[in-house]
Amino acid sequence: MYEKTFPNKRFKHTANFLQKHISKDSKILDLGVSNPFSDIMKDMGYSVENTFGEDLDLDKATIENSNADVVTAFEIFEHLLSPFTVLQAIKSDKLVASVPLRLWFSTAYRSKIDMRDRHYHEFEDWQFDWLLEKAGWKIIARDKWTNPTKKIGIRPILRWFTPRYYIVYAEKI
Repeated sequence: MYEKTFPNKRFKHTANFLQKHISKDSKILDLGVSNPFSDIMKDMGYSVENTFGEDLDLDKATIENSNADVVTAFEIFEHLLSPFTVLQAIKSDKLVASVPLRLWFSTAYRSKIDMRDRHYHEFEDWQFDWLLEKAGWKIIARDKWTNPTKKIGIRPILRWFTPRYYIVYAEKI
């Protein structure tokens, strides 16, 4: 497993899952602009390119023109109106994707400052599985984890026991 100090639990789980399923000689297209986890993947030895901040609902050219072996999408699909069409546009045969799970005790995330920083979807695991299946993907492996906080209250206590993130490794059918 990768021994780097991670800024949070999500990065550690994501990195371990990626290493378990994707070889280091794979070329990765990471959906979304370059970010701290893109840098972690590069530090881990992966060859990573990112999309450029284009609205993937409207402009799939980077995805359609990519010759990457693997597409990664870490907390991206919940921001898209139509993740189905993006999943269909992917040419590579392998996908590693994570999404925040819908929490019954919390409303969907919505930034009041940045209109683009909102969740159109917060999936239950079965919904994300179904979306992938309908878009032509077969899930090979999956994992979930919690995201506890150190605050006091009912919701922070529930976050210790309720999975918040869901990650899958899928292959194109």
